[in-house]
Amino acid sequence: MAEIGKDISKAADLLKQGKLVAIPTETVYGLAGNALNVEAVTKIFVAKNRPHFDPLIVHVPNPQSARDYAAEIPDQATDLMRQFWPGPLTLLLPKKNVPDLVTAGLDRVGLRCPDHPMTLALLQSIPFPLAAPSANPFGYVSPTTPKHVNDQLGAEIEYILDGGECKVGIESTIVGFEDKTAIIYRLGGLRVEDIEPITGRVHVNVTSVSNPQAPGQLQSHYSPQKKVMIGDILQLATANEARSLGVLSFKKLNLPMGIRKEIVLSPSGNLNEAAQKLFSALRELDKSEIDIILTELVPDTGLGRAINDRLRRAAT
Repeated sequence: MAEIGKDISKAADLLKQGKLVAIPTETVYGLAGNALNVEAVTKIFVAKNRPHFDPLIVHVPNPQSARDYAAEIPDQATDLMRQFWPGPLTLLLPKKNVPDLVTAGLDRVGLRCPDHPMTLALLQSIPFPLAAPSANPFGYVSPTTPKHVNDQLGAEIEYILDGGECKVGIESTIVGFEDKTAIIYRLGGLRVEDIEPITGRVHVNVTSVSNPQAPGQLQSHYSPQKKVMIGDILQLATANEARSLGVLSFKKLNLPMGIRKEIVLSPSGNLNEAAQKLFSALRELDKSEIDIILTELVPDTGLGRAINDRLRRAAT
């Protein structure tokens, strides 16, 4: 198992040696390596068993440093940086000085400035940006605590920087630009409603693909090992009453007898709370002695769009 601690200097030293460190962000924990070191980036793909055609996000300490790795930054992107960095926003921009392995050979790189004091301090203490996809085996539920990371990747890394539980709980929103139109390639912790006042109307393009242009676009992703079924939970429970069932509901339901375990994302119906708890809840149910996870879509507004995106991919 990996060592868990709060020593930023130790994390920086390991990264300078080309080793991997799990880092906290406001969204999920990332598996970080020197984004400019191809050997370190290769270790990320190996540790996660991640296919090389799926690009990585590069983390930088501030908006100014983004200019070292983006060949062009549209005015809309600059405005978004000013408003939302640090924060759960990744900008897909024409790349420079970034290895092809990081971008899966594509000509754009996802850049982000994470909103976590420990990781910002870490980024400010090292002379390179960090490539850091979620710190979990490829395709599985993303980690939101150090324990989540250690349970699955502890044997692959030396150190987990302990920043506590992630406050947002789902990955960053990915935004790119085509003909001055903002395109959302992955729904995430920054709402569409927050972006549009800055950029004008955005186009949401989160269709599942086999050759992704940005992280998080694969059809099957964020998935527990147990089968996930989405729909009317009461109807699904009746149709599968012979099975051992677990339920992930948005708000409390009057469930029939025989449900082995229920987790409620937000008794008050708060989408921010639901997003923050989503991945932890999926992990807990996945470890329970059940056969199937029954769940439902949440209201498809605000962060609900990102929650529903994750649930649909988990059920694929």
